[in-house]
Amino acid sequence: MLITGFDALLADLDGVVYAGNGAIPKAIEALNRLQEHSVVLAYVTNNASRSPGAVAAHLNQLGAPASAEQVFGSADAGAELLAKELPRGAKALVVGSAHLRDCVSSFGMEIVSSHHDGPQGVIQGFDPAVGWKDLAEAAFAINGGAIWVATNTDLTIPRAEGIAPGNGALVEAVAAATKTKPLVAGKPEPLLFRRAAETFQATRPLVVGDRLDTDILGGNNAAFNTALVLTGVDTVRTALAARTAERPDYLLADLSGLYEPYPVVEVTGFGVRCGSAMASVNGDTITIDGDEADLDSWRAACAAWWLAHPRQEHAVEPRLSFSQIVGIKP
Repeated sequence: MLITGFDALLADLDGVVYAGNGAIPKAIEALNRLQEHSVVLAYVTNNASRSPGAVAAHLNQLGAPASAEQVFGSADAGAELLAKELPRGAKALVVGSAHLRDCVSSFGMEIVSSHHDGPQGVIQGFDPAVGWKDLAEAAFAINGGAIWVATNTDLTIPRAEGIAPGNGALVEAVAAATKTKPLVAGKPEPLLFRRAAETFQATRPLVVGDRLDTDILGGNNAAFNTALVLTGVDTVRTALAARTAERPDYLLADLSGLYEPYPVVEVTGFGVRCGSAMASVNGDTITIDGDEADLDSWRAACAAWWLAHPRQEHAVEPRLSFSQIVGIKP
């Protein structure tokens, strides 16, 4: 099985373990089985709205193993980054949750509520209560010379009802008003992944997430193996088209795939084989001898396309030709 090759699982939360308040099917059972295989578990999240203790409590309610020490979030990393940019005791405007304010205060900064208070720094993190007035205050302060830090730049966030705007969408609104970009603390920067691995002395961690632009890119930036689960934002099609830096090592339908043998991807004289599927590239078209509803077909297609395009700076979606179209499309 795949998980036996690793000593730690560094798991994202939204779109991997839960969506909104509810657990994703098969996720909780998969997390509880890690201890059987002596695999350490850490949660690495860009969501800066809740404290590690609150996140752990939510996970426990869902039946997942968790403690505050296992949760590594972007709020603390963002506050640390802002503190490095400012003198101790500097004034900071916080656009985000009460937890983010606590993190900023813990680094010796003075919290202010308006640009009129002369903040030297602005930190922005996700919170459902953030509104136009908060974004406007941030823009006024940044245009006035304040250093700007974003805990993360996730454009979307999975919720029980579907995909909703994330912190990155709100960051883009402030960026449009200030003609500048923030310093970013969370994923895809490697800091959170490395901090989690070092905390548990993991030498062979596997990063698992549902987003190419944060989880997979961040894990790759940390030089760790990465697995994309298809339970959140990204899909087999976006994975296939991904630029080189955002390509995962593994594609999994959900976390239960950790306990299955990962199929061998083999390069042959006729193309790339994965399981019973075969894929070959001709120009901008991938021909797949396999079922479109079979994940192995997509694994073969990804391997073939990535082999033909090893250095892809931008997402490029190839044309696809399947020999079989059966069942539900991924």
